[in-house]
Amino acid sequence: MAYRRWYATDLTNQEWEIIAPLLPAAKPGGRPRSTDLREVLNALSYWLRSGGAWHLLPHDFPPWKTVYHYWRAWRLSGDWERIHSALRERTRQRAGRAPTPSAGIVDSQSVKTTERGGHPTQRATMAARK
Repeated sequence: MAYRRWYATDLTNQEWEIIAPLLPAAKPGGRPRSTDLREVLNALSYWLRSGGAWHLLPHDFPPWKTVYHYWRAWRLSGDWERIHSALRERTRQRAGRAPTPSAGIVDSQSVKTTERGGHPTQRATMAARK
């Protein structure tokens, strides 16, 4: 792997050792995978943290279309959900808790709403119709 700039969102070696076995294997047949999945995950982490557009990924990551391809394929196949569940269970076990949560709490005060919905122009036309 060629040297590239380090980003604060890059995976550490310890994080990579945990996540690497959870990633899907390359599809059988065809040409071998040439993309480094660690770099794909580093790019995804950068993208999530920065909130930027795909095409604004720095050039020292794999091409943005490649990163997007992996993100979309893993999302559609359910791999992201599987990885998230495995990491959540691991974290809960390390904290001395049951692997899966037994309850969830939803607080209505957590989500603020407005008194009126809709766009201001819609409210104006609705008033005119009345």
